[in-house]
Amino acid sequence: MALPCGPFSLVIFNGIRSSMTLTRRRTLQAAAAAATSVLALPTWAQNRSWPQKAVRFVVPFAPGGSSEIIARATAMELTKSLGQSVYVENKPGAAGNVAMQEVARSDDQHTIILGHIGTLAVNPWMFDRLPYDPNKDFKPVSLLAKVPSLYLVHPDLPVKNLREFVDYVKKRPGQLNYGSAGNGSAGHLAMEYLKMVTETFIVHVPYRGTGPQLTDLLAGRLQAASVGAAAVIQFVRTGRLRCIATGTPQRLPQLPDVPTVAEQGWPGFEMTQWYGILGPANLPNAAVDALAAGSASALKQSATQEKFSSDAVIGVGGGPSEFARFIEQEQKRWKAVVDRAKIKPD
Repeated sequence: MALPCGPFSLVIFNGIRSSMTLTRRRTLQAAAAAATSVLALPTWAQNRSWPQKAVRFVVPFAPGGSSEIIARATAMELTKSLGQSVYVENKPGAAGNVAMQEVARSDDQHTIILGHIGTLAVNPWMFDRLPYDPNKDFKPVSLLAKVPSLYLVHPDLPVKNLREFVDYVKKRPGQLNYGSAGNGSAGHLAMEYLKMVTETFIVHVPYRGTGPQLTDLLAGRLQAASVGAAAVIQFVRTGRLRCIATGTPQRLPQLPDVPTVAEQGWPGFEMTQWYGILGPANLPNAAVDALAAGSASALKQSATQEKFSSDAVIGVGGGPSEFARFIEQEQKRWKAVVDRAKIKPD
């Protein structure tokens, strides 16, 4: 339809033009606001190329230990930040080597693994040959947490502290048994380290995971063990296990009445487990960035902090380069312990 001519038609035309200009201006303003909000997001949140499906988070140990507690708490928060499900899969075997080998060879770019003091810092010295290279086959993402090692005895054992335990064992060399989650596990290292500094002899009984070991310790079939606080603090609080010392430099707020090993006569002693996220060497850098940012966010969440605090887990954090340096330092530290204690696989 043709527009009418004359003054009235000019008013109509100007009105239409003003309306179109206003609409265009609002559209441009909305687009600018959207662009600003996108730029304000972290880089990992803007990049939607990863993940494209659910992420498999492998734990190289049996259920029931500190590793699972840390992995599940982290996975829950990563699911929120990544926008895809992050699910935990326990895959025990051969001191963690089975899972490490599988993830090292994974090419789906949606599989990650929980790195650990044993698989990264001990196995390289304990095994003559490893089916993976801890430094070349993986990309470090973030150090998640440290778990204090607790030194435990069954309540039937007539000792109240570490000094009494050492005296008791020295009078009965080779007559007592301690359990661990397996050769090269954190509990194995912690007890061998203690044996080394206290010059005691107690027989090692390896299990396939913390869960089976705890079953026998609680039943009294084992006399002692060293276990990460997260997995056993509930049993200490209820009196089903007795904690005779902590491996931390200072006493734990959760167990203020339990002295450290250092306090009881062995200064400088420290033993903590640690856990972090690794991806296979072919994991895209975008994925590493997303996981590192998501991990940092997870450790800041109140739900994670409350869970960690209740289980005496110490959240750490840090990026890929920091984690890589930490692994290198731990490898140097534990080589000396493995060599001196002559720790070998089953």
